[in-house]
Amino acid sequence: MKQLLNNGLLYFSLFFSTGLFAQDLGFSNYKKYLFPTELTSASTGGKIAWAIDSAGRRNVYVAEAPNFLPRKLTNFIEDDGQEITSLSISADGNWVVFVRGGEHSGNWESGSPVNPTFELSAYKVQIIAVPFEGGKLIHISEGDMPIISPDSKQVAFIKNGQAWLASINNQSAAKNLFTTRGNVGSLEWSPSGGQLLFVANRQDHSIIGIYSSGLQKLQWVAPSFNKDQSPHWSPDGHSIVFIRTPGTGGAPDSILSRKHSPWSIHTVEITTGKNLQLWKAPTTLRGSYPTTHGGTNLYWAANNQIVFMSYEDGWPHLYAIAASGGKPVLLTPGNYMVEHVQISADKHWLTFSANTGSDNQDIERRHVARVAVDKSGIELLTPGTGLEWTPVFTGDGKTLAFFSATPQRPPIPAIIDLTRTDRTPQLIGQSLIHPELPQSQFVIPKQVVFAASDGVKVHADLFEAPGAGRKPTIVYVHGGPPRQMLLGWHYSDYYSNAYSSNQYLVSKGFNVLVVNYRLGIGYGFDYHKPANAGAAGAAEYLDIKAAGEWLKQQAFVDPSKIGIYGGSYGGYLTALALARDSKLFVAGVDIHGVHDFTVNLLAGNLNDKYEKAPDLEKAIKTAWQSSPVASISTWKSPVLIIHADDDRNVRFNQSVDLIKRLEKKTVSYETLMIVDDTHHWMKHSNAELVYQAVADYFIKAFKK
Repeated sequence: MKQLLNNGLLYFSLFFSTGLFAQDLGFSNYKKYLFPTELTSASTGGKIAWAIDSAGRRNVYVAEAPNFLPRKLTNFIEDDGQEITSLSISADGNWVVFVRGGEHSGNWESGSPVNPTFELSAYKVQIIAVPFEGGKLIHISEGDMPIISPDSKQVAFIKNGQAWLASINNQSAAKNLFTTRGNVGSLEWSPSGGQLLFVANRQDHSIIGIYSSGLQKLQWVAPSFNKDQSPHWSPDGHSIVFIRTPGTGGAPDSILSRKHSPWSIHTVEITTGKNLQLWKAPTTLRGSYPTTHGGTNLYWAANNQIVFMSYEDGWPHLYAIAASGGKPVLLTPGNYMVEHVQISADKHWLTFSANTGSDNQDIERRHVARVAVDKSGIELLTPGTGLEWTPVFTGDGKTLAFFSATPQRPPIPAIIDLTRTDRTPQLIGQSLIHPELPQSQFVIPKQVVFAASDGVKVHADLFEAPGAGRKPTIVYVHGGPPRQMLLGWHYSDYYSNAYSSNQYLVSKGFNVLVVNYRLGIGYGFDYHKPANAGAAGAAEYLDIKAAGEWLKQQAFVDPSKIGIYGGSYGGYLTALALARDSKLFVAGVDIHGVHDFTVNLLAGNLNDKYEKAPDLEKAIKTAWQSSPVASISTWKSPVLIIHADDDRNVRFNQSVDLIKRLEKKTVSYETLMIVDDTHHWMKHSNAELVYQAVADYFIKAFKK
């Protein structure tokens, strides 16, 4: 066993002593892209803002009509792992507010400080304001999830699970607005700015409250034994709309059977307390609470329309229903999914990204579209072979801003002038692309479709290395699992790492096949929510095995040199492949994977109640059989195991446990442990370290 050591400063390549990379700058060249996030706009005028991660130096940029020239607003100069989230612009366009610090994608400790640079005093999660025109940063307070008041003078936010308030210019100190039981969240100002909506999460139930300036008591809205969530004001401020799901409790139900997850939409008049159940989801599997981006994507739109997302027709689509009741109207018909939904300032339009277009390969892409809030049928605004996502309207409704990429060009901000008949996107971020990023060397991935052993059609993206002959080939497996890898750069920073990693592997002479296995999004409900998957049977592994078997039949693949790697759920499937099919997958890299499903299953079901789930014993056995550790006896392939010990998505012990088992089995393995970073490689140099190690490992395994 060889251990690759990370001391936070240096990484010695497996091949440094051989001089293999003497003229090669390595993966760091393929990581020289600036990744944009957090695109937002002011509710009036033509101002936009976004964040950019440049080699770990995360900063805020702004632009405004008519020219939308990018301008750097902040100047954070260290690769310190401190992300920027909750970016917003005040209604008057004078202020930009954001959160710096924390890790907001974790399954636990989300938003808590991170310290991957080993500072003696850890960074705080802070709310910061800065003038749109530029100037000194104002550190408003420790806290998270800020929202700016309609008059642009105050910021409400969450601190220690409660609601706080501060002036945006820091002229008055932050203060706690109120204290109530449970954790407070989902803050939203009323249109007049005199009230705040919030949700108090009290574990087995949650209730919606209203804080009113000048009153000494909170108002509770339609309290019940349920979990109420996602409240939003009506445009006139007289009513709210919210989602209701059942509270926690009842007799234990079957663990293995697939069940409908009920939810309904309610409206409440604030003054009278009149509660109307406006719509109840169909009691079918497809009618269950949606689990794609944005959840229910609930909005109270113009013309008294309530807009929401539902999977009921087999695809995640937008619907509208009159606030007075009636039958919902399907706004986005067709066999495609809707993501990244935003409503215009006047509440007449919705914009979103979707995997649809005139090309049948658009199912593997994202394009930007819009639809009226009360009329069926979308307008696709960015057709073609590129990829576009996270669109936002400017406050004046004249411009649509979004991020744009191609298979070779990394994502940058772009705009469309909605007042013109020529809707050709204008790339406003072209100057931000790093000149040393080897774009011309990036291959264009190809769509591949093959069948698993049970007949399921599996989609994949093939990165084929140039040149004749049979080449070693790597299967890449995404995490999630509700993700979809695309025919180009991905909208997630985590999967932009994977995309550049796959391109780097191609540059080293490997083919790469990226598998969009079942459990992933983009191909409809039945593919997203299949039977017997995950801990209930690992049916999705059939897709991974089918990928390896398909590769063995291809003339450009060396069938004796097929490897596999992936992170998170992709790490789980990598480990499962190496354990079950070592003859097919002869080497692999398992990045923060799950290896024993029974750990979480037992923790969630061995409670203090006398009653147990009727199929608990069978569920535990099935979860064990679905886990890589259950097949350790047939694991023969060498593996590199990578994990950071501040991981907030997959317990670090999952890798510690696997290593102990591999040692006992005398399986050849190597390790790379990252100190004090998280699941998402908050520190840029750690991401470089990880994906260089992936490439080095496969080069050693297949290209000695």
